[in-house]
Amino acid sequence: MSDAPSPLDPDAGADREPSLLAAARAGDPAAFDQLMAPYRPELTAHCYRMLGSPFDAEDAVQESLLSAWRGLGAFEGRSSVRTWLYRITTNACIRLGSQRSRRLLSPDFGPSRTVGDDLGEPVTEPVWLEPWPDPAESYLRREGVELAFVAALQHLPATQRAVLILREVLEFSAADVAELLDTTTASVNSALQRARQTMAAQPDAAPARQRSELAELGPDGVRALVDGFVKAWEDADVDALVDLLTADVRFTMPPLPAWFDGRDDVAGFFAGGVFATPWKLRPIPVNGQLGFACYQQRTPGGPFRLGAINLLTLRDGRIAQVSAFLDPELPRRFGIPEIFSENLAPDR
Repeated sequence: MSDAPSPLDPDAGADREPSLLAAARAGDPAAFDQLMAPYRPELTAHCYRMLGSPFDAEDAVQESLLSAWRGLGAFEGRSSVRTWLYRITTNACIRLGSQRSRRLLSPDFGPSRTVGDDLGEPVTEPVWLEPWPDPAESYLRREGVELAFVAALQHLPATQRAVLILREVLEFSAADVAELLDTTTASVNSALQRARQTMAAQPDAAPARQRSELAELGPDGVRALVDGFVKAWEDADVDALVDLLTADVRFTMPPLPAWFDGRDDVAGFFAGGVFATPWKLRPIPVNGQLGFACYQQRTPGGPFRLGAINLLTLRDGRIAQVSAFLDPELPRRFGIPEIFSENLAPDR
């Protein structure tokens, strides 16, 4: 019996791609699945940036892989498998995006509230930009999934959004992007210039802004910020929390439409609303940023149940925004327990 690796051996490496491709083109679905597996995480991240929703991203990837399977016989190998897949997924995202509402952050939806204002009823239609459970570190280094960047992308027309991502995040050439989008290099360059102008008006939307903030703080600074935030929140210590915030901090909580702008209103809402019940926090990575699973004790002596996923946006070492996502589907999406227990606390 030969000791040569099977074309379906998951440890065979990238050099097995030609064998997998040949087997898949011959109608082997297992070979196709293995051929697609290394690309799926980055394709999902790409679709998330395009659509602003992990759910929509999964739909787009599923649709794209089905199209790839059906169209595999027509793949002539003039481009790489990766480029071919990006062509399929990008166009799927453009189609899906034209059928669904643009994803928004709270300030895009309406004006801020002041302490004592009604918080409004949850807006349940899929209008909110949704958080992204972190992909593998290799994708984070290369691909911008930070919340402000993805939010800013949603303000671009679909083609400009695709061009900006493909050129500046994924580093495809202008000629490759033109082929992917069935257009000309001149059109790609024009779309990129317009997209850059729009994005330049939003300085916090640089694709690696938060990674730079974390790098500037360093491991000790990040640990101190995380520990200080957790302690202040769990102790309901408004003064300690305020010390961590910028003067123009924002607090949002979709799907509720209400949000608060500025340290005074944010602190007032924490004191009178958020800290009315006890909390436990567990640090988790979200969108390549600092995030926390926030567990709320709704009844005295009762369990702490997941109430929110908080994502921090930093500026100059302070917290410039706390985005609290209240979607009850978050436990499933993030793969974290709904009930807090002490053994959930990670090493920090």
